[in-house]
Amino acid sequence: MADWGLVTYTVLEVLIAVACCLGNVLVVCAVAVGIQDCLREPTFCFLVSLAAADFLVGAAAVPLAVLLDGWVSLTSHQCLFLSCIVLVLTEASVLSLLAIAIDRYLRLHMPFRYKAIVTQRRTLLALSVCWILSFLLGFTPLLGWHNLSVAGTHSTNTSSTLPNSSQCTFLSVISLPFMVYFNFLGCVMAPLLVMTFLYIVIFWSLHKRLKNSCPQARASLLREKRLACSLALVLMLFAGCWIPLHLMNCLLLFQGPQAVTQGPLYTGILLSHANSAVNPVVYACRIPKIQKAYGQIWKRLALKLNCFTRNKPIQQSVATH
Repeated sequence: MADWGLVTYTVLEVLIAVACCLGNVLVVCAVAVGIQDCLREPTFCFLVSLAAADFLVGAAAVPLAVLLDGWVSLTSHQCLFLSCIVLVLTEASVLSLLAIAIDRYLRLHMPFRYKAIVTQRRTLLALSVCWILSFLLGFTPLLGWHNLSVAGTHSTNTSSTLPNSSQCTFLSVISLPFMVYFNFLGCVMAPLLVMTFLYIVIFWSLHKRLKNSCPQARASLLREKRLACSLALVLMLFAGCWIPLHLMNCLLLFQGPQAVTQGPLYTGILLSHANSAVNPVVYACRIPKIQKAYGQIWKRLALKLNCFTRNKPIQQSVATH
């Protein structure tokens, strides 16, 4: 990539990272502060998990993506470990989305048993399982499915440094077969297909119930449909932002390096990271409880700023006397 292109890519990554961090901190604050008994609402617990993963994308994955583009010289094991962190956060997002879809399915199809089945303890257990699985799946390359054996044959010392002038890049250590067969097909596409099926069932069931519902039940079903539409939109944005990059990995594996130029590859990376910055906007526009919580937070901030600006002249006048 030309120098101007690399600078543009880096600037865009910095902007995305800032948007990810600020937006998702606001989501966590909105749910924790603005929504009463948020821990008793499993959907919002899973949304916080997704927001945490998106925040870490901005705080860790994006800076690592920039560094792992040949900016730093690391040993192969250091490079591999840092590359795996990106995979962990991607998997955390996928599993949080899957947990949300399962939660909405259970709420709709087991309305009378839902509160007994989806307890606060089980919700926290599900969150723990999601993150533990994310670490296990994301760090799978450390168990041997990587390019270090190839790198090692080119290395001239025992420190296991990388080839190509010791530049640390993601695909210099992460195996393309791993990215395509294990990460894309197994860890991304399989859950996405399950979630797609669950949302199809959810919308089909809501459609039938709305046809036959009484006026009292209709309002509740419409709220459920609106929330399901919002969460399905989050899922579609995730798929739309991440699948292009994975498809480019498929082309690289099956047709070689000449199949994908650097321009589209960097665009795919930016698109995948931008997904984490877009989610807070979707929550703000589509989920009424989070909309209301955002409003409460901004009002509190405005009041504090107003009090601060009013007190400052008083303090200055007192100091002069």
